[in-house]
Amino acid sequence: MIQVALTIAGSDSGGGAGIQADLKTFARYCVHGTSAITCVTAQNTVGVSRVEAMSVAIVKAQVEAVTSDLTVKAVKTGMLLNREIIVAIAQLVDQYSLKQLVVDPVMVSRTGVQLIDQAAIASLQNQLIPQALIVTPNRYEAQLLSGLTINNLDQLKQAAIEIHRSSGVKVVLAKGGGLAGNEQGVDVWYDGQELKILSAKTINTKNTHGTGCTLSAAICANLALGKDLWSAVVDAKKYVTSTIEHSLDIGAGNGPVGHFPLIKPDQSQNSLNNTQLK
Repeated sequence: MIQVALTIAGSDSGGGAGIQADLKTFARYCVHGTSAITCVTAQNTVGVSRVEAMSVAIVKAQVEAVTSDLTVKAVKTGMLLNREIIVAIAQLVDQYSLKQLVVDPVMVSRTGVQLIDQAAIASLQNQLIPQALIVTPNRYEAQLLSGLTINNLDQLKQAAIEIHRSSGVKVVLAKGGGLAGNEQGVDVWYDGQELKILSAKTINTKNTHGTGCTLSAAICANLALGKDLWSAVVDAKKYVTSTIEHSLDIGAGNGPVGHFPLIKPDQSQNSLNNTQLK
């Protein structure tokens, strides 16, 4: 039986992050991916040149169209862009009882650039994150959500504990991609009782665009498949590491993580051989 997952996020014209990365990840797990696009970006490997928000009405209509017809097993949110969209999504999550919610609180880029205003951040903190099963902030987002300065792993741990205490979310997964040295890429899980560390081998590459989206989408896909939350996170961490290992050196800037190299060649070829042109 095919399970269904929903991503509510922005579109990345360069194909490395956002909706595009989410749907690639869902497909990797053989989960049917549905989407509600919150904003459209004009971007490539070098940067973002323009962003335009979708209307609240069309964002809501997309979510309602999907949830009224399909049995959505898990949902993830990414870039929600403004307060009005965040409030609308929070209301829809409650209205449709979307319990398996993964919130990737896209507020600050991996380089520390703030992407949404303070009103949007407050709505995210007060209305959406408390409904989530798990929230996955990067180092800079964890600083905003906790009010703490984060320069090392110990401080990331304290931030995870504070975010959990203040938000009511079930689990915090604070990501250490922005840390330095041997702490880079070390993530912190905190569920109110147990603090765990997730680490993976370091891969020396600048092509890491889309890692945050891919991680949260992989967690979402695993939840849709019926895995428990810890197993979903552990598997998602392994998958993201694999996509970084197979990252794509394309464009003049920071390329995206690679999804399709992970498909086994024999499976891909068999699929092609079995396809009939009509």
